[in-house]
Amino acid sequence: MTTLQIHNLAVTLGGRNVLHDVDLTLDPGEQLGLIGPNGAGKTTLLRAVLGLLPTTEGSITIGTRTPAQARGHLGYVPQRHEFVWDYPVDVRTAVTTGRTHLTGWLRRPSSTDRDAVQEALERVDLQALHRRPIGELSGGQRQRVLVARALAVRPELLLLDEPFTGLDVPTQEALTQLFRQLTEEGTAILMTTHDLPAAAGTCDRLVLLNRTVVADGPPDQLRDPSVWLDAFGVTSSDQLLHSLGVAK
Repeated sequence: MTTLQIHNLAVTLGGRNVLHDVDLTLDPGEQLGLIGPNGAGKTTLLRAVLGLLPTTEGSITIGTRTPAQARGHLGYVPQRHEFVWDYPVDVRTAVTTGRTHLTGWLRRPSSTDRDAVQEALERVDLQALHRRPIGELSGGQRQRVLVARALAVRPELLLLDEPFTGLDVPTQEALTQLFRQLTEEGTAILMTTHDLPAAAGTCDRLVLLNRTVVADGPPDQLRDPSVWLDAFGVTSSDQLLHSLGVAK
C-alpha cells in the first residue's frame, strides 16, 4: 500500500497560489528528497500533509486516512529555529511531547509512551543526556532531540524540513545513516533540503518543486540541465549545475 498519495493538490495562502496541480506518491521504505528554490512551497507541502494548512483543491491520503486521521502516526522534524529552546524542560520531556497527539495533553505517560521515548533517545544516541535542559544543548544535539521527538510516535511517515542545515559533518553522517536504517525498516521519508549533492546521493527519488512538480524520478534519471534550471526558475546557473555534476 502506498504510504502517501497527493493528487491535484492546491494550497492558497493570503490570496496567493502557493501550490497547484501537485501530484506525488511515496511508498513504504522510500526516501524522497523535495528540492526547489526558496518560496517554492516545500514547507507548505509538508504542513499540508500534516493537516496544518487547508487545501484549496485536491486530496492527501496517508495509507487510507486523511492527514487529520493519521496525525498521531506522522513524525515531523521542523527547522530548528521553529522550536522554543529556552523552554525549561529536559531532553526526555521534550521528546515525550512528540507523543501528545497519541496521549493527550493531560494524561500521564504510560509504559508504552515511556518505552517509545526511550527507544527514540537510543536511536539518536541521546540517552546519556536525557536529563540535560534543552537550552544547554549544541546545535547538533538539538537536531537529534527533534528527530527523537518525531520518532517517539514510531511513525510510518517521517517528514523532515531541512534536517541538515547548520550541522557538522559527523552529525550529518549519523543522521543520514539513521534515516537509511528507518527506510530499511519500512518507514517512508519525505525530506526538504537545500543540500542538492547530498540529496542526490542519499535519496531514492527527487521531486523538483516550484509551486508544482517540475520533475520526479531517481537522481540518475534527472540529468537534463533544463529540468533543474526550470525548477529553480533561472535561465543559466553554472554553479547549480556544477554542484550536481550535471553538464550543460
